Amino acid sequence: MREIIFDIDGTLWDSRQVVADAWNQVVLARTGHHPGHTGESVGHLFGRTMTDIARRLFPDLPPEERDALAGACFRAENEALERTPGKFYPGVLETISQLARRQPLYIASNCQAGYIELVLRHSGLRDCFSGWICFDDTGLSKGENLRLLIERHRMDRPIYVGDTQGDWEACQAAGIPMIFAAYGLGKVEAPLPTIRQFSELLTLPEAQ
Repeated sequence: MREIIFDIDGTLWDSRQVVADAWNQVVLARTGHHPGHTGESVGHLFGRTMTDIARRLFPDLPPEERDALAGACFRAENEALERTPGKFYPGVLETISQLARRQPLYIASNCQAGYIELVLRHSGLRDCFSGWICFDDTGLSKGENLRLLIERHRMDRPIYVGDTQGDWEACQAAGIPMIFAAYGLGKVEAPLPTIRQFSELLTLPEAQ
């Protein structure tokens, strides 16, 4: 059976509003300015590396101040999501449980350390996954992390499930195919096998 590697945001769950609120609180407390982030407005940042997000959030700050403020935002994000988790997309929990009985499952994300683990804690499905990797673990691009994860676990026929053009470009860099989660946060400028609800992975030929 084929190994499946999953993205998180826009693929497994939607945490945008919780994240926006956490970032707003940090910036307000540290600068006295409320940036006015909403779940809708931060969506375009999801899927980018932490470094890229920091640059886009605070373009006018010197690098050291920018990274410190962004780091505080990411830590607050994890703390907020521990208290108030994101919303798993319909069918995710049930489908993951079924998929794990027949094939190995993994996660690769551009997130901060601890994010994948908190998602798995809230899902109750940690044992369904054979491994995971994130940007904060390695400092590498998603394409490089995909290659590293594949090598570590000696995958034979991996495929990635994601929702953005960046995911597709990472898959191209890693030399693996992708399934597009059309219900997610982004678009992909390529004809790809597509799911419009998560449970379709159970019957999609490319996921077998």
